[in-house]
Amino acid sequence: MPEKETMQRAEEDLKEGKAPSTAAGEFVREEIEHVREGKHGARSPEQAIAIGLSKARRAGIPLPPPKKGRAKKSTQESAERDYKKGQAGEAKTSAKRSYSRVEALKKEPRSTVSRQALSLHAHKASRSR
Repeated sequence: MPEKETMQRAEEDLKEGKAPSTAAGEFVREEIEHVREGKHGARSPEQAIAIGLSKARRAGIPLPPPKKGRAKKSTQESAERDYKKGQAGEAKTSAKRSYSRVEALKKEPRSTVSRQALSLHAHKASRSR
């Protein structure tokens, strides 16, 4: 579940008329902080970003899934599922599943969201554009 502060910042962005991707950025930022603090771990910066976007979709941010051909099929399906779940309203998350997910992520490395790793990711992403 995202923090209240993150939800408030995202809602504020949407009220100001900013794009849903800007509001989703707040969730990505939160996820990167969680990995840095050791609450979670991620194997790559891309994974941390994907977890943040998934949280945003599930929290109800109107961020549509990626267009066909722009992402793997499994990523597409997962994003569609998260988007539908977020637009449908409140749903209770299974406590067992939530705990298992967090415990698994805690075993992952934390260096994947260092300043250097994020800088490299941004550089690669801009080159591909």
